[in-house]
Amino acid sequence: MPLPLQGLSAIVTGAGRGLGRAEALELARLGAAVVVNDYGQPGRDGSGEASAGPAEEVAAEIRAAGGTALAHTGDVSGFDQARTLVESAVDAFGRLDILVNNAGILRDRMVFSMAEEEWDSVLRVHLKGHFNTTRFAAAHWRERSKRAGEPVFGRIVNTSSEAFLAGSAGQPNYAAAKGGIVGLTTSTALALARYGVTANAICPRARTRMTEDVFAGVQPPGSGLDPLAPEHVAPLVGYLASPAAAHVNGQLLVVHGGMVAVVERPRVAAKFDSKQEAFTYDELEAVLGPYYAERPGGQTFAAAEVLGLKRG
Repeated sequence: MPLPLQGLSAIVTGAGRGLGRAEALELARLGAAVVVNDYGQPGRDGSGEASAGPAEEVAAEIRAAGGTALAHTGDVSGFDQARTLVESAVDAFGRLDILVNNAGILRDRMVFSMAEEEWDSVLRVHLKGHFNTTRFAAAHWRERSKRAGEPVFGRIVNTSSEAFLAGSAGQPNYAAAKGGIVGLTTSTALALARYGVTANAICPRARTRMTEDVFAGVQPPGSGLDPLAPEHVAPLVGYLASPAAAHVNGQLLVVHGGMVAVVERPRVAAKFDSKQEAFTYDELEAVLGPYYAERPGGQTFAAAEVLGLKRG
């Protein structure tokens, strides 16, 4: 029986460690040939011995298990480097079928203390990095579809975060970037559907090098799989990347600890119509004042309840 991703090729960004590594290994296990992207160059390990670098180490791990993989060490926040990343997959495997955007960094700070560079760097790596790779993958699929005269196979899995949903107070840059990624995802889903391409976003909760400070107070269990292990997330990425998920498009899913939750789109809570040609200040105060006075204090557009989701 063929594997679900047999004959397909994939890119996973930020795949040298943590969540991206688990995702790359899962896609390879399901049969995909994988370009393992992680920014950085070969160096030396803690003992001073020469090191191939995390991207090549993961690619070698896939090859050792009988899969097909190559490493790419470009920075996806660079437009031209994202282009070469997509080109490397097409050159090596003949085409690109799956793009998993995972690369990211953290620069946590309260909004009143955040430096411009801390804002810019997080938006650049997360949001611009997602756009850069998506832009070149989308062009590849559009060209292939036009050449074939019919839809082709294409899958994008983007990485958002519960920080965007819950409004993480100490991560204004990260929350903004992750919210932007959801907007990019839904726009891409609508734009590329005609070409046979789907785009979805996940909000994973996982213990990785990037989040070690975030989950420092959450101790792993003495035995069994850690609920925050990246291995809880990777199977969902494999499913969304597969032919079986052809009907899943423009969706946002929260995943961690043996649980997947489908997030509903925003709904209109109330609507007010002016009794005149246009609202005035006094009329707005008359309708919005009582409405917000009756709502629970502290309730905002943020959905902090997602942080309480767990396997039932």
